[in-house]
Amino acid sequence: QVQLQESGPGLVKPSQMLSLTCNVSGDSITTKYYVWSWVRQPPEKGLEWVGTIAYDGATYYRPSLSGRTSISRDTIKNQFSLQLSSVTPEDTAVYFCARGTKEYYNDYDKYDYWGQGTQVTVAS
Repeated sequence: QVQLQESGPGLVKPSQMLSLTCNVSGDSITTKYYVWSWVRQPPEKGLEWVGTIAYDGATYYRPSLSGRTSISRDTIKNQFSLQLSSVTPEDTAVYFCARGTKEYYNDYDKYDYWGQGTQVTVAS
């Protein structure tokens, strides 16, 4: 059974950096051909793909966020992380980490395992 668990601060001040980590168990984040993604859901809006890191370390970002987004991984700890810089209140959302396949790396409808999500609020 694959399990994902998000962790990180629930409150971030505007202009600062949002940092979240997803701890994975039950599978290795280097297993071909899986990808590991971040998805968010702003209040009263739908899900939004944020970015992905693949089994081989390749990264993919939502174009509108690509200048502020960085996803990295620690293969020893079997976890991956999201950093979103210069946040604004529009970045307030529940952030999920999830597993997908490389063919559909940004199609969250095809992700098979999800974390429970963590609320991040951007406010002063």
